[in-house]
Amino acid sequence: QGQLVASGGGSVQAGGSLRLSCAVSNDVNFDYACMAWFLQAPATERNGVAAICGLGGSTSYTDSVKGRFTISGDSAQNTIYLQMNSLKPEDTALYSCAAYCTVARGIPGDCRYWGQGTQVTVSS
Repeated sequence: QGQLVASGGGSVQAGGSLRLSCAVSNDVNFDYACMAWFLQAPATERNGVAAICGLGGSTSYTDSVKGRFTISGDSAQNTIYLQMNSLKPEDTALYSCAAYCTVARGIPGDCRYWGQGTQVTVSS
């Protein structure tokens, strides 16, 4: 139940781009869920990056990624994406996807289901 599998991480130079994907099990209903991406840098807590919610697909982002990252979802494919452009070394982290998340002031918080992380490393 509620299985999520993230992929697409890798190593890029600053200014480069990556697209993360998160395959979601069919029991997660995109129409009624807030889906989100989180990051966790070494020795830091996990923080919400972006969320996409419900039928309308409303999106929200933490300030540090606004204008650079785009979250999207494909309900037919049960997949969510995080397009990351203009990457910076400080974006280096383990990125995880999650489903049925709370969102407060645009920032995803607690979630019911979590996927494993995919590592993103940005070199200067």
